[in-house]
Amino acid sequence: MDLQMLKRSPHESTRNYVYQIMKQNIMTLQLPPGTALSEQEIATALSVSRTPVREAFIRLSQENLLDIIAQRGTYVSLIDLDSVQESKFLRETLEKAVIRLACANFPSDKLFDLQSYLSVQELCLQENNYLKFYELDEKLHRTIFDGCQKARIWKLIQQLGGHYNRVRLLNLARGHDLEQLLEHHKNIVLAIQSRDAALGSRTINQHLNKVRVDIVDLLHDYGSYFKQSESDGVK
Repeated sequence: MDLQMLKRSPHESTRNYVYQIMKQNIMTLQLPPGTALSEQEIATALSVSRTPVREAFIRLSQENLLDIIAQRGTYVSLIDLDSVQESKFLRETLEKAVIRLACANFPSDKLFDLQSYLSVQELCLQENNYLKFYELDEKLHRTIFDGCQKARIWKLIQQLGGHYNRVRLLNLARGHDLEQLLEHHKNIVLAIQSRDAALGSRTINQHLNKVRVDIVDLLHDYGSYFKQSESDGVK
C-alpha cells in the first residue's frame, strides 16, 4: 500500500502516529473515498503491529472518515453532502464572527504570519502545488482564530470538517481556482490590516460559499466519491 508518510515526533505514541498518517492520507485523497482498507496491509506498510492500526480505525470511524462494516470490511467513507452542508454552516457562522473580531483587534506578529503565508501561496500558484496551497490555506485560517484567542473553536471546526475539507481539496486538485482563492485570502488579510469588517465579512462569505458553486462539477467528475443522497448539492 502506497501511503504518504509523516515525520514522527520523538515522543509520539505509535497509536497517534498511525492515526495521523491514516488521517493525512484520507484527507489528501491519497486514500480516495470508497477505498477498502486492511489492518494487516497498513500494519505491514508502517512496520507496526495491528493493534495501533485497529485503534486508528476506530478513532477515524468516530470522525466519520471510515466505515467499519461487520462481515464486509473497512472502507474510506464516501463524502456525505449532508455532512458537508453542516460543516459549511458551522464554519461560515463562526468564521464571520471571528473575522469581525480580527478586524477590530489583531496581533501584529500574527498579521505578519498571514502576510508570509500569502507570499508562499503565490509560489504555490506558480508551481500549481495544490497540496502545499491547501496546507497554507489551513494555516492562514487557523492563525486568524489563534490571533482572536479562539484556537479551540478552530479545533472543533476541524474535528467536524472531514467531509467538507475533502471537497475543498478535491476541488483544488482540479487546478482551476487557486488564483481566485488567493485573491480571497489577500482581501481577508487586507480587511484585517485595514480594520475593514465589511470587506472581511463579504470576502469570507464568497470564500466559503464557493463550495456550493463547485459541488455540481465535482459530482459530475468524481461521482463515485460521493454518498448517494436525495439532495443534489450544498445549500
